[in-house]
Amino acid sequence: MTKFKLITVCLLFICMQAFAQQIFSDGKYPLVDFRPPLNITPPALAGSFGELRSNHFHSGMDYRTNQRIGYPVYAIADGYISRLRVQNSGFGLALYINHKNGFTSVYGHLSRFNTMIARQVKSIQYQKKSYEIDDFQNELSIPVRKGDVIAYSGNTGSSGGPHLHFEIRDTKTEATINPQLFGLNITDNIPPVIYSLYAYKLNKRPFNEFTPKQTLAITGSAGNYKAGNVNLTGEVGFGIVTTDRHNGASGLNGVYSIELLLDENHVFTSSLEKFVFDNSKAINSHIDYPTFLSTKRSIQKSFVDPGNPLSIYSNLVNRGRIEFNDGKLHKLQYIVTDGSGNKSTLSFNVQADAKPAIYQENAASETARFPYDIENQFDNDKVKVVLPKGTLYNDLNFIYKTSAKPVGNAYSAIHHIHNNLTPLHVGYELWINAEDLPENLRSKAVIVSSSRVSQGGYFENGYVKAKPRNFGSFFISIDTLPPVILPQNIQEGKSMAGISKISFKIRDNLSGIQNFNGFIDGKWVLMEFDTKTASLWHTFDEQTGPGKHNFELIVKDMKDNSKTYSITFYK
Repeated sequence: MTKFKLITVCLLFICMQAFAQQIFSDGKYPLVDFRPPLNITPPALAGSFGELRSNHFHSGMDYRTNQRIGYPVYAIADGYISRLRVQNSGFGLALYINHKNGFTSVYGHLSRFNTMIARQVKSIQYQKKSYEIDDFQNELSIPVRKGDVIAYSGNTGSSGGPHLHFEIRDTKTEATINPQLFGLNITDNIPPVIYSLYAYKLNKRPFNEFTPKQTLAITGSAGNYKAGNVNLTGEVGFGIVTTDRHNGASGLNGVYSIELLLDENHVFTSSLEKFVFDNSKAINSHIDYPTFLSTKRSIQKSFVDPGNPLSIYSNLVNRGRIEFNDGKLHKLQYIVTDGSGNKSTLSFNVQADAKPAIYQENAASETARFPYDIENQFDNDKVKVVLPKGTLYNDLNFIYKTSAKPVGNAYSAIHHIHNNLTPLHVGYELWINAEDLPENLRSKAVIVSSSRVSQGGYFENGYVKAKPRNFGSFFISIDTLPPVILPQNIQEGKSMAGISKISFKIRDNLSGIQNFNGFIDGKWVLMEFDTKTASLWHTFDEQTGPGKHNFELIVKDMKDNSKTYSITFYK
């Protein structure tokens, strides 16, 4: 092949790749500005953008790092470090870079920063006397160039294993955007897999755990799926279970878009181009939440609840609810597309009933009727519940009951606040009457679930008040026990010469750890923490020279119960 022909073929391949990435975004994102954040080839994902996770959509791409930590992480373009973040959980060690083209790149679960950035982070931690920091920088503080090593991949924070969590955000709005739309390609010619199809008999009612659903058998593979003819009547919604794989080392990832067509016309589209973090919990409205809780199966609904705030939907006809009452045979088709443009289709026919459906309301059994689009309140002499506007995705027949006070460390009856099968978008106010709570224990009061998980809380005006994020069963308890400190490699009078750090395990029985502070010879020192292992440690530096030293560790829980550990050691 001549050099000219080779160049022509290569340019054609690049253009085809670019086109595959841009088909979803209409050219609004640059394709050549950014390089990959790792030099591992070929790149492979442990998690894709928008993948369905518990209580949230995945906000970036998780790059595999061969089950190891310590790979160099590179700045994807020129810019400056705009945010330095260290968390006990969440992203762990994380960096944010603002770029000149209006986008911000995010790098999470890092094992360590480069030397200059690490020095800056440590300085801020000592200034604030806190391991956790979230510090915003100006554009002159830490400039970076494309390809600079800014950190090393890790497993910190809430990571489930070594990998790099990577995001691209709109700098102004902070909306997170699918990185594959920026030309960060993952080798993938494998179409999504469609596992199952469901029909929901909505019948003009809000979707909830009582909505009847019918499983429709499907056949097929390799991008082409079919289901047999089905007879349906009345108002119906559909849902599917689907995942995606890419070439090479790939787990089950999420898909990019789901389209539903009725007689070749769109009635529903969801596409995971971008979303804002405040709306990520609406994944519980996007899926069949009651089924997910009972089976862990994520059925993506193709109809949209009226209180769902996500902006991922388009081409909606009657919010995806389809009326089958004309006696005709209707052709339906799903088109499922992954982040590289590979498509799978699922085709099936619905025979509609010739008679219009007659809808009847269920007999009222609720305590109160809560419309989704207003603030709702329920109260009596024992409890008060306040749901702010925007809490509900659907109208709700609210149910409240009580049962006897549980045995052991309980200071109220159990209050059953509806049930956990109804998803909520934000937390709500729960007040429980504290008439059985002794005055001397008011400062230690918390509200706990029936499984004795703390919801937080405080005493005020005769009530213990908290903000649970889910419905459930709750009662008043107390936390009077201090945290537990377990030394791992130190004891009174021990020589720590040649030992790089002093290590502990810490835990709390109920309300959770509020803070921890270490001191050597009366001066605050940095204690680092790993939530996954409950490990707490201090790495010795030049501030601790040879000789005798006093060490003190103070750990406090959320109800201000405090534990102090003090020893003498030698270096």
